[in-house]
Amino acid sequence: MLDTTRPADVAGVRRLARDGLLAGSAAAAPPPALARLRGGVYSVAWPLVFTRITKPQEHRRRHADCARGLEWLRPDCLDRFHDDVEAVVEHALRRATGPIENLEGWLTTRLNPATVDAHRRRRGEIGALQRPRLPAWLAEELGGDPWLCDLAVQILVWVGVPATAGAELWPLDGWAARRAEVTGEPVAGRDPLDDDVARVLAAMRTRPKWYAEHVERPLGHKQAPVAPMPAELPALELVASHELADARLASLAEQALRAIETRLDRGEAAVTAVSTVVRTVFGEHAPSGGDAWVAAALADRTRLDGIVATVLTILDR
Repeated sequence: MLDTTRPADVAGVRRLARDGLLAGSAAAAPPPALARLRGGVYSVAWPLVFTRITKPQEHRRRHADCARGLEWLRPDCLDRFHDDVEAVVEHALRRATGPIENLEGWLTTRLNPATVDAHRRRRGEIGALQRPRLPAWLAEELGGDPWLCDLAVQILVWVGVPATAGAELWPLDGWAARRAEVTGEPVAGRDPLDDDVARVLAAMRTRPKWYAEHVERPLGHKQAPVAPMPAELPALELVASHELADARLASLAEQALRAIETRLDRGEAAVTAVSTVVRTVFGEHAPSGGDAWVAAALADRTRLDGIVATVLTILDR
């Protein structure tokens, strides 16, 4: 749609907006004319959405590749982008009832309310909480534990998101980074996260009706996870083993940075925070022989100071 809209359609939309007739024309337009109006507004809106909503969100998610441009957006990020643009288009075609001299300027003021309203509406349609908050009774069931309470909100948010976590029900990799951010302790393996999720779900199930309405029902609207390949078939490796190792190390590095940042925010000394987290994350998960390299690097004060300086530069400290 971004490449097929005719310049005349965009010019027509701008003219209708200046005359205060855009919403009225959309309401009365037959399907072909309405499609042209939508295309014209879409062409004006999508650069604003990407620059002001999508790009900042991708930076917060640490998706540096997605923040580069539309062609680099990952599939789930691209879906979110299109949903946001469609929300802005629908909003404009309903609310542009008065004269608008600067269509881009007016749309910019409507980006947040349009996308937030659409997001809440989509969640509400499937039973998910529109504004996920931690109920007092659930916080009590979880003993007020900061991480478990945070995870409960993450679960309530996730059940209303249309995206899936591949072949898994929960996005445990992302939550591992979040756990490190909240607790300051990197996660060693997936078992602790599995246990945490089980504890939160058990607490939620103490209110069966609430759980069925706000967790089970929205989960049922997600696309079924992709089934794994039969065990007897050989695995198809699309990338070299060293690329897989690099990707794993990059994921560990992100987790480590979040844990270090949390410790620094709590006032812990930089050397202590960096050495503790690096030893925990990379000492346990490094490739063969890597644990010895990590131990040697941390024992050498000059090398350790270099690692600390690099980390502080990355975190802009």
